[in-house]
Amino acid sequence: MNPLNLLLLFIPVSLALEVFHGPPLFVFISAGLAIIPLAGWMGNATEALAHRLGATWGGLLNATFGNAAELIIAVFAIRAGLIRVVEASITGSIIGNLLLVVGASFLAGGIKYKTQRFNRDLAGMHCALMMMSVVALMVPALFVYTSHGKLGAVQGAVIDPRVESLSLGVAGVLIVVYALSLVFSLITHESLLGGPTKEEAKGAAMAPSRALGLLLVATALLAWQSEMLVGSVEAVTASLGLTEMFVGVVIVAVIGNAAEHSAAIMFALRNQMDVALNIAVGSSTQIALFVAPLLVFVSLAMGHPMSLVFHPFELVSVAFAATIAVVINLDGRSNWFEGALLLGTYAIIAMAFFFIPG
Repeated sequence: MNPLNLLLLFIPVSLALEVFHGPPLFVFISAGLAIIPLAGWMGNATEALAHRLGATWGGLLNATFGNAAELIIAVFAIRAGLIRVVEASITGSIIGNLLLVVGASFLAGGIKYKTQRFNRDLAGMHCALMMMSVVALMVPALFVYTSHGKLGAVQGAVIDPRVESLSLGVAGVLIVVYALSLVFSLITHESLLGGPTKEEAKGAAMAPSRALGLLLVATALLAWQSEMLVGSVEAVTASLGLTEMFVGVVIVAVIGNAAEHSAAIMFALRNQMDVALNIAVGSSTQIALFVAPLLVFVSLAMGHPMSLVFHPFELVSVAFAATIAVVINLDGRSNWFEGALLLGTYAIIAMAFFFIPG
């Protein structure tokens, strides 16, 4: 039995705290602890499905289900009017996956294996998509700065209708590019970007039907716990003296992406770096190209329109994260030292967000 499964006891604990209106900090902690084993369930189920489907499909499946929890978190936060938390969690997820998850995967795998190799074409496609995403996320902010002279005039909830139109246009283009990337990687160039051979794919310990059922159950429970987690964010932020930006960029983003964290590291320890990178970097590109644009349309439908205008430090941090990820990933090899470099970069950026005033 996996010792982490003992943390499942925090599911009824968090439910009881929620029902009986327990202290928000305790709700926050118990929901966060309950997410850890659920992320492990998702990783185990995805591993079985990835054996059957290959690295590309398996990585896409894991990134999709992992981001489902974050999408639900964001929808509830938008309904509550927490636009800044949503924006911060978007950039935090991108930064966290590129630096924290990839770094931890490189470090964990590099300690076990001296040098690990992965598909350079697959890494190159994700890097190109990530750099395109950085440009797309920066354009609305540059437009606001040149039009208004400062970003605070329209950051968060949309005030200028031109910014709303630009955000909707950019969001539409990003979703189209994401769809084209799926066609490219899964249909027209699947042989170039594909995953393990049949010999490498042998030995799935779980039937596909059971794995899919487990994945669905774990996703539902994880999303439910994530909802309670976000419901206590405002009270926890006020009581601990943290800013919404730090909570969104670091805490909510890390917990919301716990599934990718555990699964990517697990695959790296098995020397399946194509799957690990497809989970981590693929999740970042999916958030930038699909989740963030989708939330722009969802927020408009919910009556709390959100723009794609992010805080300047968030944009710079995303650009730095994407740049160092591109430099490290394009050679098709990884080691533990590269993982340490990525983790060090993440620690520096996280500390800066901690000290940025609200």
